[in-house]
Amino acid sequence: MLELDEILAIFNEGKTLTMDEEAAETCNYFSQEAQKITCRLNYEYHDPDEIREMFSELIGKRVSDDFRVFPPFTTDFGKNIHLGKNVFINSGCRFQDQGGIYIGDNVLIGHNVVLATLNHEENPSKRGNLIPSPIKIGNDVWIGSNATVLSGVTIGDGAIVAAGAVVTRDVDKNTIVAGVPARYIRDIRMD
Repeated sequence: MLELDEILAIFNEGKTLTMDEEAAETCNYFSQEAQKITCRLNYEYHDPDEIREMFSELIGKRVSDDFRVFPPFTTDFGKNIHLGKNVFINSGCRFQDQGGIYIGDNVLIGHNVVLATLNHEENPSKRGNLIPSPIKIGNDVWIGSNATVLSGVTIGDGAIVAAGAVVTRDVDKNTIVAGVPARYIRDIRMD
């Protein structure tokens, strides 16, 4: 089995992870660890301090005292989530974070948002292989309910992703995107 730093190095370098026996064992181990923590988080009441403590355990580093998440929350890895200050994640969100999820300061994430950092090879005989690419969310971003952000996307500071959007490419700062796939709607009003 690979150590955490070894698997993170593969994911963070954007290398394709060939899903051999060792890789599968490693991914399953960290997935099970994330499931244990999120089950505790999701199926009992916890005060905000307890939630922050469990989330810190999940991601392997301390979250800020102003971090808030409303359970349920799920992730299939957990160890490649990076949070700024004053982040709010509403209930029902799902993070596939192997490729890295980087969230800036003062970010609002609506109900049932999916952040998916993995892709697969097209060739059916290699389709189980994982192709990681990070999602980077700038400061002061608002992602509406039921939006999906796909691997490799960067969302610029101050942007708004409308509810239900599927974001397949980068979003410029201080703009609004909407639709499937998401497209530019207009600039943010700054008055």
